[in-house]
Amino acid sequence: TLSDKNNKGVISTSVVEFVIVGFPGFRDIESRKTLLTVFLTVYLCILLGNILLILIFTSDKSLHTPMYVLVCGLAILDIVITTNTIPSMLVLFILGSRSVSFVACFTQTTFYLSLFCTESFILSLMAYDRYIAICNPLHYPNLMNNGRAIKLIMCCLMAGLLCAALSVGLALRFPFCGPNKVNQCFCDYSSVLMLACGDITVTSYVGLTTGLSVLLFPLIYILFSYVRIISSVLKISTSEGRLKAFYTCGTHLLVISVFYFVAASVFISYRIPGTSVDMRIMGAIIQNVFPALMNPVIYCLRTKEIRDSLVKTLRKCKVLPQIM
Repeated sequence: TLSDKNNKGVISTSVVEFVIVGFPGFRDIESRKTLLTVFLTVYLCILLGNILLILIFTSDKSLHTPMYVLVCGLAILDIVITTNTIPSMLVLFILGSRSVSFVACFTQTTFYLSLFCTESFILSLMAYDRYIAICNPLHYPNLMNNGRAIKLIMCCLMAGLLCAALSVGLALRFPFCGPNKVNQCFCDYSSVLMLACGDITVTSYVGLTTGLSVLLFPLIYILFSYVRIISSVLKISTSEGRLKAFYTCGTHLLVISVFYFVAASVFISYRIPGTSVDMRIMGAIIQNVFPALMNPVIYCLRTKEIRDSLVKTLRKCKVLPQIM
């Protein structure tokens, strides 16, 4: 249904739905079955790993500290991020293409952008927590507690929503009057914006600037924090204390590396001429699912407290034998 300007002069759209077409090079039945199997398995692993992390946190009172409140918040965020996109991708792989309403598409885009920004901010918040704990341990109880950690997580979420609202709001200023086929497996911002009628150059650069700012400013703060942390750790007199501090910070640095390396790779791939559409789509999907898949693995394997709590829980459930 075509529509005109409303009484306030705002341009409305003539596109009432978008068609998500997925991978151009993998539309045959066998390829879609393979993609369905792979991403269904990945999604179930993400749910299992992050729910397990949340259950360990809630059941073990010794983990009810600001550091693990942030870890739990990250696990919840990873579940929401992947649930926003993967189920609709699975439907796409089953059907071959998928129609989605205009409002639903932009809703998914808004959630995708806001959650991505929120994760970046939470990772910088975790660096702040480690910085205070190691560099100012005497002031840590006054500066960080569980209640304040939850409030800071909510602030990260609000900041993420504002960043997403800016980009999506600028995109909605354009009419969508022409093609409606999205070359992506979900409603990705860049792919949807390309379908707008009009000169989108400025809006595209604003979106790119916002995305790079969300990545670079937290990353710069994280690197600055860890320079100070490493400097403080080297002053610890006992080797055992230095090892414990490095081990805790190393886990966080590994999570940060996974998130920022994948995100930066996707940004770069979109700007390299000649990069295939299939590669760009796969890059966006990996950015969406890989950190969520790796975070619980990294924390469970590298964090002694979580590892010990997991073993204790499994012994209570009689999954592992009791040690006399």
